[in-house]
Amino acid sequence: MPANPPVKYVLEAALMAAEGTLDLDQMQGLFDPALAPDRQTLRQALAELRQDYEGRGLEVKQVASGWRIQVREAYAPWVSRLWEEKPGRYSRALLETLAIIAYRQPVTRGEIEDIRGVTVSSSIMRTLTDRGWVRIVGHKDVPGRPGLYATTPAFLDYFNLSSLSELPDLTSLNDPDNPEMELPLPDPDDPDAP
Repeated sequence: MPANPPVKYVLEAALMAAEGTLDLDQMQGLFDPALAPDRQTLRQALAELRQDYEGRGLEVKQVASGWRIQVREAYAPWVSRLWEEKPGRYSRALLETLAIIAYRQPVTRGEIEDIRGVTVSSSIMRTLTDRGWVRIVGHKDVPGRPGLYATTPAFLDYFNLSSLSELPDLTSLNDPDNPEMELPLPDPDDPDAP
């Protein structure tokens, strides 16, 4: 970590990492209170960043709630193609099947059916493989040699995981039919939350 990086670079990194906008108070909060730049210095650094991004596909933009780095409007037709697919709404059966594969992999379709207690439809398995979330990684050495399903790196990427060890511990989850169930999710208002 650089001892005293230029304010402009700290702001650029923060704006790129932020999920939304950052206002000047939040930007000042990035620095040690004793060394925090004043608002004028922040505005000057933002102006320099704006100039650095001039003529590029990204821009530093001030909006009502603060500042952000965004794609220039002129490039939106191309960039928007990244999101042409609408986010899917998945059935409980599909999510249960995916969870079984994630936690029990490698697992056969028959084993999934035994755990769920019902037949797994071909459309569910096709959806999971078409999405690239699961694939057949081998065949079980039993009569019929059924395929063994396991998750893929695309599954980890979609669910923002770096490894399967980041999946929640099953023993920490309560019954999903219980309305009082609480998942161990980080508090968005907690500044120390990951």
